[in-house]
Amino acid sequence: MTNPLAIIGRVFLASLAEIGRLSVFAGTAVSHIARPPLYWRLMLKQMWLIGYNSLPVVGLTALFTGAALAQQIFVGGSRFNAESVVPGVVVIAIVRELGPVLGGLMVAGRVSSAMAAELGTMRVTEQIDALVTLSTDPFKYLVVPRLVAAVLTLPMLVIIANIIGVMGGYVIGTGKLGLNEATYLQVTKDFLEQSDVVSSLVKAAVFGFIIALMGSYHGYNSRGGAQGVGKATTNAVVSAFIAILMANLIITVIVFGG
Repeated sequence: MTNPLAIIGRVFLASLAEIGRLSVFAGTAVSHIARPPLYWRLMLKQMWLIGYNSLPVVGLTALFTGAALAQQIFVGGSRFNAESVVPGVVVIAIVRELGPVLGGLMVAGRVSSAMAAELGTMRVTEQIDALVTLSTDPFKYLVVPRLVAAVLTLPMLVIIANIIGVMGGYVIGTGKLGLNEATYLQVTKDFLEQSDVVSSLVKAAVFGFIIALMGSYHGYNSRGGAQGVGKATTNAVVSAFIAILMANLIITVIVFGG
């Protein structure tokens, strides 16, 4: 009986230790944001890499998701003669949940892995140590620009994803399902509330912080050569996915739990 319990205990303690290291890393990175200097050119470069380069995959994901969602809601609603709920349910589902979550997951898969691979390679080739030798703070130069860029860029990406997702539902609803175009747009406008948009943007900013944090943390602490970089890349993506889904649940319960 003691061996299984000992294994569980070791895993639990190791998890707590990892959470502690991640928290210290995040606190250190956030504290560096408020202290000069800030490398604005690096931030703009990261905003371009994170935001603009992620537009195609985020846009296509939102378009196909909105279209498929409208089709499924129409089929389900037709069983209760409630086809008219398609526009309202689509806009609420896209703006509250699917837009931020799917956008965050797609960007995490693309960006967290790239950050972890880049910083991991810099770590194992001692480029980060070289920055310290040159009196350059690695957190200010490598981590802070990525965190700030991700937090600022994700809300813009999610706004675009929400619009494209709703339009995907509109195209299917009016072009294939026979819904009236003016009525579809009016119902969409009536059902969408300010709190839905605010919660979507808050989620996007939190997801952006998580994406950059996980990519930077695992890459910055990579060890063991090429194999360590590969492990860091995998851990960054998996941990970002889990943290995004967990944060989404927490924010949803806080905002809409009442």
